[in-house]
Amino acid sequence: MKRLIFALAVLLCLALAAPMAGAAPTHVKVAFATWVGYGPLYIAQDKGLFAKYGLDVELMIIDDESQYAAAMASGNIDALGNVLDREVIHYAKGTPETVLFAMDESSGGDGIIATADIKSLSDLKGKNVGLDKSSTSYFFFLTALEKAGVPEDSLTIYEMGASDAGAAFVAGKLDAAVSWEPWLSKASEREGGHLLVSSKEFPRTIVDVFVMRKGFTAEHPEAATGMTQAWFEAIAWYRGNPAEGNAIMARHLGESPEDIADMASGVTFLGAQDNQGFFDRGTANNIYDVAARAGKFWKSKGILKKDLDVDGLITSQYIKAAAD
Repeated sequence: MKRLIFALAVLLCLALAAPMAGAAPTHVKVAFATWVGYGPLYIAQDKGLFAKYGLDVELMIIDDESQYAAAMASGNIDALGNVLDREVIHYAKGTPETVLFAMDESSGGDGIIATADIKSLSDLKGKNVGLDKSSTSYFFFLTALEKAGVPEDSLTIYEMGASDAGAAFVAGKLDAAVSWEPWLSKASEREGGHLLVSSKEFPRTIVDVFVMRKGFTAEHPEAATGMTQAWFEAIAWYRGNPAEGNAIMARHLGESPEDIADMASGVTFLGAQDNQGFFDRGTANNIYDVAARAGKFWKSKGILKKDLDVDGLITSQYIKAAAD
């Protein structure tokens, strides 16, 4: 009898465990633009870190902001990697999303290139500058101008993509341009062309974050925590295996490992410990302060009509859960 009871108990346990063992992974559709800062998502995918946390992640590249913003707003994607100051705009305009964690920050990968006679930001007065007003380049540029006390209306801005701006500068068509690599390095191809300032001199200005739709986090809170854990582990792995990590990112982004290594040199990837510090309100330039600064900036430009609800956009819930 005891053996029968024991056997039945074992069968009952197996029956209860079977649905859990066979539970389908949570499908998550994630978009981002072509940029090395989002590359560790491919590391997480290739190294089985998403699967480890019960996630079936579909990674897709959407380079047009209007398209990925619309996809996020409509629910055609569940999550997005993007710069914080742009997500401040999307959230303020009604996209129901929340920041789960910070991915990276530009620490030299973005900058302003200029002609030989422009030796300081003040020398930009009266000059023409190419930049993309619909991207974080504009936020970075005006942050730099504000620090130097240079009014925006004291120079002429020509709107174009960051790569187009870099190419136009090298071709001699602009006095200055706000761009990124490889155009920062290529500035010297024009006689006298040089890097005026870079994002390394303006920390916590160009920060990429991972946002997820609030409806999705409510339905799948374990997926939000799992994505955060997978990212943290991917960064930890990459730091210990940079050559292999660059090769993985290069394969998916259509670049050479050498080019990925060059691009990554201007980026600081943010892992678990970095996020803990960045989400600490007691630290200087924390993520809440950076978002509030961006909100204030975009409101001053008439893009936002009211003050940003920072706590509605950002939560430390998932980085804390990932650390447990």
